[in-house]
Amino acid sequence: MPHPSLLLAAAEETSRGDGPGWLLRTVIIVGVVGAALLAWFLLRGYGNQD
Repeated sequence: MPHPSLLLAAAEETSRGDGPGWLLRTVIIVGVVGAALLAWFLLRGYGNQD
């Protein structure tokens, strides 16, 4: 496994373009993961209805 700072440097090098690309990508990923966790949390109780 490469050192984390090496991975960060590689990610920074690839995202040199203009605009909020990396920030928007991060917000979208966090939003999708958060929505999936929220759906799992809200729906997990419905399977135990006796």
